[in-house]
Amino acid sequence: MNTHEMHASNARAWDEAAAHYETETQADIEFLRAGGKNFCAPELAYLGDLAQWCGRAIHLQCAGGRDTLSLWNLGAQTVVGVDINARMLACAAAKAQALGVPAQWYCSDVLNTSHDLDATADLVYTGRGALCWLMDLNAWAQVIARLLKPGGKLYVFDGHPLDWLWDGASTHYRFEADTVSYFQREPVSSLGWAVGYIPVEKQAKQPEAKWERQWTLGDIVNALLAAGLRLLRLEEHPDRYWDIFPNMPPELQDRLPHTFSLWMDKPAG
Repeated sequence: MNTHEMHASNARAWDEAAAHYETETQADIEFLRAGGKNFCAPELAYLGDLAQWCGRAIHLQCAGGRDTLSLWNLGAQTVVGVDINARMLACAAAKAQALGVPAQWYCSDVLNTSHDLDATADLVYTGRGALCWLMDLNAWAQVIARLLKPGGKLYVFDGHPLDWLWDGASTHYRFEADTVSYFQREPVSSLGWAVGYIPVEKQAKQPEAKWERQWTLGDIVNALLAAGLRLLRLEEHPDRYWDIFPNMPPELQDRLPHTFSLWMDKPAG
């Protein structure tokens, strides 16, 4: 399968997940209406008070919009969400309408993000399990470069690539399989969802194939550098944005990184 076909398969698979997200719409509205900001501590340290500098924030692979609208609560003057799945964006739009937020939502493969948004972003934000769904990181980086204004910032907060290696059910760090490698290059196909993410009774009876791809930190940084962005800071964190190791003691989990922050900008000159 080519990149387009794998992304299209992922879009159909996310229809299965959207059914679960739809049940959380009202709870998300209440959380956001109360001023909630759905970010981990490292994210808040990087993003800060967006009212001081962010006219437009574009969130790539925005899913149901909870994080996108959290950027609004952080002070972004306008927010835009881009996602490949229409049902996810319908959830996002319902939240924005209930909150009175004039957000814009674009349904498209992130690699085909509308050129109407070119050079309009003070901030491009992405992550939280986003990069693994992409089959062409160089094309993704080129999209980010064209979306950013000169001087605009990119913030990526995502799962650390090392976490692909570990058995999530184990009580200690153990390889998922003897053949697993940090340098895995081939996309991996799977059916269904982790029950900690979507309860089994809410999963589709005939699931669509999902395609994921392992990217190293070097892959990610180098793709963005090649697109003309400038590296400001790369940081690794023990923080986790979901319960990836439910059986492992927190003090053991904290001995290795589980997320990373990538802070870059588009040079003004």
